[in-house]
Amino acid sequence: MDKEMQAFCDTLLESVKQMKAGKAARTTTVSVPDVIRARNNIKMSQSDFATLIGVSVRTLQAWEQGKRTPSGAARTLIRVAEKHPDILLEAVQ
Repeated sequence: MDKEMQAFCDTLLESVKQMKAGKAARTTTVSVPDVIRARNNIKMSQSDFATLIGVSVRTLQAWEQGKRTPSGAARTLIRVAEKHPDILLEAVQ
């Protein structure tokens, strides 16, 4: 085995030992937007949830991807959907 390959193997082995010991080089925290949490809470597709709160699917997708931020009224509906989904579902029946 050449020197470069041996160095790579040694580095890889050291990384595996660190992972097994619980020593992470870095950690990543992913935050889920409120709109995704609310939609998942109600167990609706993007299309159905967008219709429920009165926005286009594209707008909902932009919110979920963090490209845009919901307006004040939309944020309120999203909070209601997240905390009291039954009330929102009852309102549209």
